[in-house]
Amino acid sequence: MIPLNLELFIAKKIHFSKDGDRKVTSPAVRIAMIGLALGLGVMILSVAIVVGFKKEVRNKVIGFGSHIQITNFDSNSSYESTPIAVNDSLKEALRVWPGVKHIEVFATKPGIVKTDAEFQGVIFKGIDTDFDWTFFRNNLKEGELFTVDPDKNSTEVLVSRYLCDLLGLKVGDNLFAYFVQEDVRARRFHISGIYETGFLDYDKLFILTDIRQIRRLNGWEADQCSGIELLVHDYDQLDQITEALYFDMAEKQDRNGNTFYTRSVKELNPMIFSWLEVLDVNVVVILILMMAVAGFTMISGLLIIILERTNMIGILKAMGQNNVSIRKVFLYVSFFLIGKGMVWGNLVGILICLIQSYFRVFTLDPSTYYLDAVPIDLSLTSLLLINLGTLAAAMLMMLGPTYLITKIDPVRSIRFE
Repeated sequence: MIPLNLELFIAKKIHFSKDGDRKVTSPAVRIAMIGLALGLGVMILSVAIVVGFKKEVRNKVIGFGSHIQITNFDSNSSYESTPIAVNDSLKEALRVWPGVKHIEVFATKPGIVKTDAEFQGVIFKGIDTDFDWTFFRNNLKEGELFTVDPDKNSTEVLVSRYLCDLLGLKVGDNLFAYFVQEDVRARRFHISGIYETGFLDYDKLFILTDIRQIRRLNGWEADQCSGIELLVHDYDQLDQITEALYFDMAEKQDRNGNTFYTRSVKELNPMIFSWLEVLDVNVVVILILMMAVAGFTMISGLLIIILERTNMIGILKAMGQNNVSIRKVFLYVSFFLIGKGMVWGNLVGILICLIQSYFRVFTLDPSTYYLDAVPIDLSLTSLLLINLGTLAAAMLMMLGPTYLITKIDPVRSIRFE
């Protein structure tokens, strides 16, 4: 009885054959599958690391400055900002804006923190009762977050571990800061907690305090601030939301006639986000190289299988099988080999990702990479796309070697040993 799919039947016989006289095929096929498995494993790791790295760095930048900032159009790039007046109606309009998750006001003020032995220039970021503590709560290392009381000024501050180590401070200590204006003003603060994000460019810069302290130093009124920060639900919609807000806010003015200026976190930090975009190019290069290496190893393995089965190919042709049918046989064989290699590649890649994700085996220098360990972010979608892409590319590359079958002569090949 002839099988319904004769090509698949013959391919299974070839692939799952336990003949002991195949001295060349077994090691050649094993090497080809190892090459494919290693290539796929490297591709999974590359995508997981780059996606994780971009997300971690992006989230830290957003944690310090939100997705979107609305400031005074006349403000320069320094932290000594020109204020805007924000009323309740404006806050409510922004709060219900499509795609916006949270809004908060902020104020910044450059200052100098001094101890008996050291001093350091910093930025005091004033926050109000509407501040979202999620990012700093997740990165709090010692002490506790302070509470902003709407009825009185708080002298408590949240300081980074970097600044505490540099200045020799700890939770519960007093911190003396000096602000240079028309005259030098001094303020004493109390350290309520210590945070550490690993993003040293910002850790060494920002100290969180009550926004009323900044308003008093600058002589601002109760509704004035440096700007408004907005968080969005979907980062992929950030550009569209920013553009819509830009044109809407540009037509409005505060009670003092100041025009609003809307910018996204990408515009506020162009160097960092340009650098992150370059990483995508690196991933594409790695994927292409790994795909090429894996493909060529599979091609060499399939060629050896075809040459070894020359006698069988001649017999099939003599029995009336055409070239297309016989090529299908070896494409099925390729599919089995590729599938087995991909299974091992997935196991290796996913296992390394899990080990790094839970045990943080591979560390980084935070001063260079903004992170203290290699980040991992592997989604099911990414994993499926990598596997489907690898399978499709590898099967397409297998079409070339099977063309050799059309050149095999039945008469000579039956005598081939």
